[in-house]
Amino acid sequence: MAHLLGAQALHLALPDRVLLDAVTLGIEDGDRIGVVGRNGDGKSTLLSLLAGRREPDSGRVTVRSGVRIGVLDQQDDATPGTTVRERVVGTGPEHEWAADPRIRDVMGGLLGDIDLDADLSVLSGGQVRRVHLAELLVGDHDVLLLDEPTNHLDVEGIAWLAEHLRSHWSPRSGGLVVITHDRWFLDAVCTRMWEVHDGVVDPFEGGYAAYVLQRVERDRQAQAAEAKRQNLMRKELAWLRRGAPARTSKPKFRIDAANELIADEPSVRDTVELTRLATSRLGRDVIDLEDVSAGYDGADVLRDVTLHVGPADRIGILGPNGAGKSTLLALITGDLVARTGRVRRGKTVTVRQVSQRMTGLADHFDERVSEVVGRYRTTFRAGSRAGSDEVSPGQLLERLGFTSAHQKVLAGRLSGGQQRRLDLLLTLLEEPNVLVLDEPTNDMDTDMLAAMEDLLDTWPGPLIVVSHDRYLLERVTDLQYAVLDGTVRHLPGGVEQYLALRAAQEDAASAASSSAPSSPVPAGGADAAPGLSGRELREAQKELSALERRMGKLESEIAAARAGLGDIDPGDYTRMAEEMTAISAREEELTGVEESWMELSERLEGV
Repeated sequence: MAHLLGAQALHLALPDRVLLDAVTLGIEDGDRIGVVGRNGDGKSTLLSLLAGRREPDSGRVTVRSGVRIGVLDQQDDATPGTTVRERVVGTGPEHEWAADPRIRDVMGGLLGDIDLDADLSVLSGGQVRRVHLAELLVGDHDVLLLDEPTNHLDVEGIAWLAEHLRSHWSPRSGGLVVITHDRWFLDAVCTRMWEVHDGVVDPFEGGYAAYVLQRVERDRQAQAAEAKRQNLMRKELAWLRRGAPARTSKPKFRIDAANELIADEPSVRDTVELTRLATSRLGRDVIDLEDVSAGYDGADVLRDVTLHVGPADRIGILGPNGAGKSTLLALITGDLVARTGRVRRGKTVTVRQVSQRMTGLADHFDERVSEVVGRYRTTFRAGSRAGSDEVSPGQLLERLGFTSAHQKVLAGRLSGGQQRRLDLLLTLLEEPNVLVLDEPTNDMDTDMLAAMEDLLDTWPGPLIVVSHDRYLLERVTDLQYAVLDGTVRHLPGGVEQYLALRAAQEDAASAASSSAPSSPVPAGGADAAPGLSGRELREAQKELSALERRMGKLESEIAAARAGLGDIDPGDYTRMAEEMTAISAREEELTGVEESWMELSERLEGV
């Protein structure tokens, strides 16, 4: 492969520390490199040096003659007087750029909901970010250096970007270096990884999953056995190998080595014990939404929503921006009253939400971190397993990356990621029994995301997460729901099913806009499915909701029954066999209900 760009012995020092020390690396044609590391360790600085925007104290960056470099940094330019169209494709006639399929793909994938004639100064920060990214992707570059390109993109946008980069940056079409905290994106796009830490850059072959394996191997050689057991990366590897099938089948995993490393590693969550604890704290009734409609100013945002939240349910919420995810959270937290339908709550339910606005921390910005945390109880149970220790708030701070020096800093002077971690900790210390997280991963690096997930693994109660971070949703939740067209539907197929539903919606919308209707609207309305009358459609939708409720109920019953196995005398083989037979019967019924749900969903796919 042809060499594109290289760095030799880069050295850069800040007043208080050395940021990069004798770093040597290179970018070859076809490289797709992901950059990870703690916040503040020099990832963005490294990209600035490679782009020639900053000079090192010593060392040099060399670029092959004729190589064109495109850079997406974290500061976007929204110059007034420039339209979106001018910024991305210039002032030429539309037919010139519209004839290029690559440009059409970028315009549709990133700017489909943005007016091309709008002035940049009137756009939101997220829209300006997408314009800047689109400008780079339609340009003629040999090397792309992207700093947090997934910011402000939803799950669909991130999936589109990954596919676009895979398609247009093949092994012979230039080099790509990307800084992102989105671990799914790293695994989907990158063939190499750079970890920036302690002044050095360590290279790894493969994407994020392969990086985790190699890092665990490195740590195994450097640490004692007990320290290794407590290494979060081992837990991460255990989930990657035992969890999502799409990851476990990747050929870049050295399967035998990975299995050996996690042979004695327990599952990331003790589901039975967590269910037992959650049921003892909450009982069996937590939150039920039955045929609920709700909205604002007389207009419904959600309609006919039915959702069951059980005592140990871990639920991920997906949906495009503006679909009604925040409205659903408001119903769950009790901040919004339903217009119709019924919302039932258990008598002992206490809900707390960690929001994007960090409202729980806002009143403490003028206090030191240690003072803020010091008001809470002195111990906190940090595990669900037998023998789990009670830890102090200070020890929890350390688990979330706060050193003793950080604990002396004013909360208002922490970085965005540190403030989010502190806000989460304060919420946990309030001892709610239902936890709601709204985009909790913003501004966090991959190590801190792993630490946060490790803490959430011990959460003994319902967990509801709204996030565009696909990795997080698959990692910490067991059930996924989509908010689409004002309704909430269960996703037995997880994120993949959600993306398929959204793609079908986009195809249907494109088909509808490209041809005028040639026949009257069906009696059931514009949403009626082909071959179904309006009444049949309503009946099918009601049946679908009933099946979803039945699936949720069966899942809760199975979890509770498994939790109850621990209360049976180990010598009572007859009762143990009866309970296992009952559990198997429920599991068979659940399989049948899921099959019925899938068949009915396919019939209603066009709705």
